[in-house]
Amino acid sequence: MVLLWLLLIPLVAGPLAFFLRKRPAMEATNVAAFAVVLALAAALVAQVLRSGPVSYWDGFLYADALSSLIVLLTAFVALACSIYAVGYFRHDEQNTVFVEAEDVLGEVAAYKLRKYYSLTPLFVFSMLLVALANNLGVLWVAIEGTTLASVFLVTFYGRETSLEAAWKYAIIGGVGLSMALFGTILTYYAAHQIMGTDTLAGLNWSVLVVNAAQLDKPTMRLAFILILLGFGTKAGIAPMHTWKPDAYSEAPVPVAAMLAAGVLNCALYGLVRFYILTSKSLGPQFASQLLIVFGLLSMGVAVPFVLVQRSFRRLLAYSSIDHCGIMVLALGFGGPLGVLGMFLHMTFHAVTKPLLFFCAGNIQQHLNTDLFRKAKGGLIHSMPWSGAAFLMGTLAVTGSPPFSLFQSEFTILRGAFGGGYVFTSILFVVFLVAIFTGFLVHIANLVLGPDPGLPNGETCRWKKYSVLSLALVIIVMGFWIPAPLYRLIQGAAGIVMSAQ
Repeated sequence: MVLLWLLLIPLVAGPLAFFLRKRPAMEATNVAAFAVVLALAAALVAQVLRSGPVSYWDGFLYADALSSLIVLLTAFVALACSIYAVGYFRHDEQNTVFVEAEDVLGEVAAYKLRKYYSLTPLFVFSMLLVALANNLGVLWVAIEGTTLASVFLVTFYGRETSLEAAWKYAIIGGVGLSMALFGTILTYYAAHQIMGTDTLAGLNWSVLVVNAAQLDKPTMRLAFILILLGFGTKAGIAPMHTWKPDAYSEAPVPVAAMLAAGVLNCALYGLVRFYILTSKSLGPQFASQLLIVFGLLSMGVAVPFVLVQRSFRRLLAYSSIDHCGIMVLALGFGGPLGVLGMFLHMTFHAVTKPLLFFCAGNIQQHLNTDLFRKAKGGLIHSMPWSGAAFLMGTLAVTGSPPFSLFQSEFTILRGAFGGGYVFTSILFVVFLVAIFTGFLVHIANLVLGPDPGLPNGETCRWKKYSVLSLALVIIVMGFWIPAPLYRLIQGAAGIVMSAQ
């Protein structure tokens, strides 16, 4: 029943928030729902670690170690964002960000808050369904559902640039998911000769993975190419990444954080499922070569944009493109270390990236801009907690020791050298160093320096404690990973390794 409740809680919380009239009630509903979801996710992890994969409703819902990891990370990010959103939107409401000159503050603010608090649970519901759906067709529908829910959240502020970003997100994402749909249909076609006329079984992951070696090989080759392009667009793999900087910079910060740390994982999860089927059918070489090419391209494309970036919100978008490339590259390297490094990186990135968005949101609300040139530097004087956390998060997300992303990147690098990818490994290191240099210079100039004389910018406890809590988690994970979490990551890696 835990699988069903994981989906029912956000599915009920969304419509409930829509009919609530008071802001505190909407906030409490959102936070409480995601707290319950995180508790249920932890219960699911315990059950999977104890007794193996679980299913419900004649196998319609299914969870193994890989599914459970995605569910756990999604629930963690959702709860962190819901807590931060309380302070974030209260600041917007107090500073009339919601309205134009002729609008009435109360009515417009209530409408926009109701829009956020009703769509966000549906957004999270779609991400959870991605991980829990046994049927690959339902998985595709769920990923499309994340687009439908989040595209209206990108337009939240109603600015011309917000509408343009949402339009680009919808169109590019729609084209990408159309290719993923064709890839899913081709996968069913590749299986129909061995599965007979049972349509549902022909797309059920638990059935397909057992019979993957018998799938039609030419069809699976084309199917994986389409899946890589389709789900790669949703993940933001270059060159299908162009929607990301606009969407991340225009969406409210809690939404941008969920896009970067939640939807990215869901898209990669779908890609991993099809990678396993393709590797079992064709051998790992074909899929791995494509993944290495696109992973390197994503990292390489991110480098110049990080070096010359003018907006710290867009800087985080290109960082996300870089990390997406790292994870795709790790999957392409394969082997025990490459695959383990990918899931370690996915976990650490999901914890670290929301902190950067929260700090960026605090600074943007304090300065009323996200442009480096309009900031005078020295923000650590007026925002000591957010400034210090932003600098620490920068070191963490760029893979500096002793932070956890250094461990995952080093594991991936060991896997690359162990697999004989020497030249690729050298490029990998060069791109990492370039990203580190550009990112650190930008954020250090923003945070450090003489006091510009700004007023205290950290009066909201909701935002401050959200930042401090995540910063503490990141520091702890740099030195210690809970044993159940590491076992879960190893279990997820083992599922992928079974195809190699």
